[in-house]
Amino acid sequence: MKLFYTGPFINAEMLVMMLEKNGIAATQSFVDPAAPDDGDLSRPAQVFVPEADYDRAFKLFYAEREDEL
Repeated sequence: MKLFYTGPFINAEMLVMMLEKNGIAATQSFVDPAAPDDGDLSRPAQVFVPEADYDRAFKLFYAEREDEL
């Protein structure tokens, strides 16, 4: 697994769902797993993708789209 994203938990949760809809089995974890789970949606989290899918995931979410104006 390769680190793909680090940011707020709410964004990581959505990113994992979007990756899964595109056939990429992503996982997430909290940056500080020892911190109390108090329901804070801005708590830092990380998203990991399989190394074999990293390039495809990157293109899906970070590459510039040529069909946009």
